[in-house]
Amino acid sequence: MFSRIKKYHFNPLITTSVLLFLICFQFSAKAQNTAWKPVSFEVINDYKTFTTTQYAHIFSGSKHNIVKLAPELKGLTGVELPLDKYKNGTNTPLQLKFKEPVQVLIGVFQETDNKEFLQSNAIENGNLILKNGVTITGLAPVNVYAIAYPKGTQTINPGKGLFAILGVVKTSQKLEFRNAELPDGKLWNPTYIVEGFSDEKPLFEIIGGENKAVIDEGMPGTEDIQGGFEGGRVVKVDDTYHMFPTERAGEKGVDYYYDRVKTKIGHWTSKDAIHWKRESTIYQASGVYAVTEDDNPMNDRRSAIWSYMPVFNEKANKWYGYYLAYTVHKEIEPNHSFGRIWRCESTVDGINGIGGPYKDMGIVMEPGLDSQPWEGRQGVASFFPYKVGDKYFGFYSGAYPFSSWADYPKKSGKGWFVALAESNSLEGPWKRLNKGLEPIKTIHPQFVENPIVSQLPNGLYIAIFDGGPEGWGHHLPNMMGYSLSKDGINWGEARYLPIETKVDKWWDIMRTPLCLIPEGNDVYTIVYNAIDLKRRFHPTGMVKIKLNKDVMESRLKELK
Repeated sequence: MFSRIKKYHFNPLITTSVLLFLICFQFSAKAQNTAWKPVSFEVINDYKTFTTTQYAHIFSGSKHNIVKLAPELKGLTGVELPLDKYKNGTNTPLQLKFKEPVQVLIGVFQETDNKEFLQSNAIENGNLILKNGVTITGLAPVNVYAIAYPKGTQTINPGKGLFAILGVVKTSQKLEFRNAELPDGKLWNPTYIVEGFSDEKPLFEIIGGENKAVIDEGMPGTEDIQGGFEGGRVVKVDDTYHMFPTERAGEKGVDYYYDRVKTKIGHWTSKDAIHWKRESTIYQASGVYAVTEDDNPMNDRRSAIWSYMPVFNEKANKWYGYYLAYTVHKEIEPNHSFGRIWRCESTVDGINGIGGPYKDMGIVMEPGLDSQPWEGRQGVASFFPYKVGDKYFGFYSGAYPFSSWADYPKKSGKGWFVALAESNSLEGPWKRLNKGLEPIKTIHPQFVENPIVSQLPNGLYIAIFDGGPEGWGHHLPNMMGYSLSKDGINWGEARYLPIETKVDKWWDIMRTPLCLIPEGNDVYTIVYNAIDLKRRFHPTGMVKIKLNKDVMESRLKELK
């Protein structure tokens, strides 16, 4: 700011005036955006309260949650109203008891002439204080009104239809109008369940972890990795964690996009999932760009290598690895195209042969006659096998779908999907279940990426996965998610883990969980990748969660 003033050589008197104006403006803006102080009150009805913050669940009988809010509202106490009853007018009128005169903050949805929602013209004696002040998943933009109420028990009934009670503040609290310019909640559609912020009890409690990245730029082992990490898997053998991440290696002095092309699969070890040592390189991609726009053998089909998944084969007594190899085109989105899944084997037998070296055994899944248009230009974009009874199933994915094969090879849409393949052995052959006609949309209809499957103590299958970014033009949960299955084939609706409620949020975009490792006493370790948009290097983090066994048993009964 000050360097700009010097640059334009302002007159000193004008400069002083400008500086004073800017300082006063900044002070005023900061004061205005300071959280308002909550006032205690008593709810006469049998309605729950909530703390007005990110992920707050504001309506009972719904999945709607706050994803963004003006800072003035943070930390206030709201009231959880029954969604359907307020929409159809069968609700019990809300009654609150105040010890002093107050202002109740009402969120009004900008749904013009929709009888299910409170209309702003029905509000009497209310002042608009925040335009576009809250973003709630699946719902229209929210304007916030302040309505004054005297001391005593009061019926809060500003008009017919659904509204939100976002907080209560003192009559003396200074409330100045501004447009918070928060986005439309309908961009976050469909709505989703945030673990710990819904009507149901959470399966997992976030109990802590590292408040900063555990592998970051400049740490030993990262010297030749320009862009950090994304995807892969962590397993624990005896007392040692083994991580096989995709290293966005790139080259020094070359544009950051090349970090995603010239990749490596590294092998790292740790005794505590916090302090890591790089052991070796398992695979190195060629980094050579395609010369044609289609899936042509003239192109290097191992230009980029991603998503290495180690799996121990007890029958063969050795580690297998499954990984993804791409063709990379410089101009056509997605640049990573026509994915193929390779299988490799450790040349060292036994559980301790996890470090390899590994030898390639061939391709187990690829674009072909049984591919479907939903797999899209990205092709088979990930693979994870797991055992169910005497059979094996494997999650495989596709992205940037074609509406039909007439759109091949360049006209792709958006969507990140998974489906199942089946086999009688880990070696294959692998066949697309139900010929791959439809992806699994019960988990989430638009985005599921890199699922890793394990089993909970009661036999439930659990898939933990990348839930999709809130960024790059996408409005997705921006949290890692999980899905449960009773039979390993039919998968339930996703729940998302808001780990930043217990761990300092050092990232902008949450990416891929690499594991769900049981540590005893119902505690699990998750190692994950995430992105700080201010930096080229994508670090790795760690968090601990605790399983609620009572909830686990109730979920088992709920699943068909």
